[in-house]
Amino acid sequence: MKFGLGFANTGMGSSAAGARDLATRAERLGFESLWTVEHVLVPSGYESKYPYDPSGKMAGGAEAFDLPDPLIWLAYVAAATERIKLATGILILPQRNPAITAKEVASLDALSGGRVVLGVGVGWLEEEFNALAVPFQDRGRRHDDYVEAMRALWKGDKASVHNTYASFDDCISLPRPVNGTVPIVVGGHTKRAAQRAARLGDGFFPGTGGADELRAMFDAMRAECTAIGRDPAEIELSAGGGGRKIDDMCTGI
Repeated sequence: MKFGLGFANTGMGSSAAGARDLATRAERLGFESLWTVEHVLVPSGYESKYPYDPSGKMAGGAEAFDLPDPLIWLAYVAAATERIKLATGILILPQRNPAITAKEVASLDALSGGRVVLGVGVGWLEEEFNALAVPFQDRGRRHDDYVEAMRALWKGDKASVHNTYASFDDCISLPRPVNGTVPIVVGGHTKRAAQRAARLGDGFFPGTGGADELRAMFDAMRAECTAIGRDPAEIELSAGGGGRKIDDMCTGI
């Protein structure tokens, strides 16, 4: 079992000194990874339901804390660390240009010695999508098409992709990831997210939930693997602790 530190770019980690202290201390204590979260904008008075808290709202309120961009934050702490993995948990992929994101992620991976783990998801905050002029309803298809485009750009040579939301021919993006690609962890708390992880993920991160909820999500992922002929052991499973005991989280999963 490996332990990562979540919400690393919030709270004390949102300042320069706090970020360096948190990252170096986590590495020294043996944490496997640092996980960052993302919102480009949080529209005041949003009505979309935050799926990871019974209140339906993000902890602390929309205006209560700084939230540095996850990739810039990880680049900052990469320079202060040597071994700890640098993860997003999650990047709201449909809101980003896939070619630019592929370039940023590959650059971070190359400069950090191959330490990047890219957690991605479709997002939940409709008002944020509206403010960014990105359609909310088709975010799932957009997400999947962007994953295809990024992986093609990371593979090397001249990449060509033609799907609904990404289209280019013979394009080169350098540098490339150290290990030829970057692991992609699919985040989300729904059956659809579990199925997406089975189809295109290297990992699955429901984010939160008790043992019963996690078991249901992981079972849904395994069932989809069976349906498409994939070995579910290929997919690394992650879960947020949320202050719960390890035994309570893992029993029966």
